[in-house]
Amino acid sequence: MLDPDRIPRHIAIIMDGNGRWANQRDLPRTAGHVAGETTLFDTIDRVSDLGVAWLTVYAFSTENWSRSDEEVAFLMAFNESLLVRHRDHVAERGIRIHFMGLVDDERIPANVRRQMRESEEITADNEGMRLVFAFNYGGRADIVQAVRAIAHRVEEGSLLAGDVDEETVVGSLMLPDLPDPEMVIRTSGEQRLSNFLTWQSAYSELVFTDVLWPDFDEQALHDCLIEYQGRDRRFGGAADE
Repeated sequence: MLDPDRIPRHIAIIMDGNGRWANQRDLPRTAGHVAGETTLFDTIDRVSDLGVAWLTVYAFSTENWSRSDEEVAFLMAFNESLLVRHRDHVAERGIRIHFMGLVDDERIPANVRRQMRESEEITADNEGMRLVFAFNYGGRADIVQAVRAIAHRVEEGSLLAGDVDEETVVGSLMLPDLPDPEMVIRTSGEQRLSNFLTWQSAYSELVFTDVLWPDFDEQALHDCLIEYQGRDRRFGGAADE
């Protein structure tokens, strides 16, 4: 049974398995993305109802550009229409939307970038759960741009190199307010982070489930939370003897 006092403040999810879900049904890969849309917004509602403060989802990685032109074009158009279809529902629930990544990349169609900005603006005053779409995001890119920003401050003389610490780095990340996730979930059975929240997940509990993303239902979420609550988070310390 879930302990309501031990619900993570921040859950991050690598939504994996759409392509395999489609292949198992002899459907095009794009059908898996369409099926995953329902799962995404059902999960957003469930996580919000649990009282989670932050939910970050890996929507499009910097490595996803290497997929076929057809799939990339579909994902761009799909993400735009997804925002249009669901933004009002999210806003009505008091959820605030953020986008984290290289969002000014001109490879992202202008209409998609516009919908991203509008989604942030429309929900800017909401005080409920923070929903972060990691879009055109990579953990290494996040750190590199932070290092560049810090180097610029040192070069211009507004920061001493000896004063650079973890707090300085965090303040220079793409979304400085983002707290470290207590739990990172990856669906589909793969057991790696794939360049997701590389800095922020240093002490996250990693929960891997064999469930493919389109099949990730309320029971699957419950099972992940039960596994998380059964762990002893020591942050590098020794176990109690």
